[in-house]
Amino acid sequence: MIWHKDTLTLRTQGKGLYPFTRKLSALVQGWDIGEGICHLYIQHTSASLVVSESYDPTAKIDLETFMERLVPENQAWHQHVLEGSDDSPSHMRAMLTQTSLSIPIDEGKLSLGTWQGIYLFEHRSHGHGRRVLVRCLQV
Repeated sequence: MIWHKDTLTLRTQGKGLYPFTRKLSALVQGWDIGEGICHLYIQHTSASLVVSESYDPTAKIDLETFMERLVPENQAWHQHVLEGSDDSPSHMRAMLTQTSLSIPIDEGKLSLGTWQGIYLFEHRSHGHGRRVLVRCLQV
């Protein structure tokens, strides 16, 4: 077994879903892994990772709107607002989603479903450079 390691830095422009399936797929294909597993981990508490619909752009809009409604900003009970009104809600949104993902690799490709895509979900209002650790085990 062989471990392949890298870090993807993804630049965001504020809240929303940022696809990075192509970037990750190119990295995995460059390692020439026939069979294995790809593990992703985001090193942040105000952003997360999700697998979601990647064909219809309205699905992305619905998911972003859902999160805004589920965890709104500017609530009177928020105490953690040191970095702004999006501070506490961004941590809550990250807690509700995922900080890591594992995707099988079969025949040299990520084994995603037909309509699945991999996204970084930015929960802060301002842009950030987000780091996603990529660890792939080749068997």
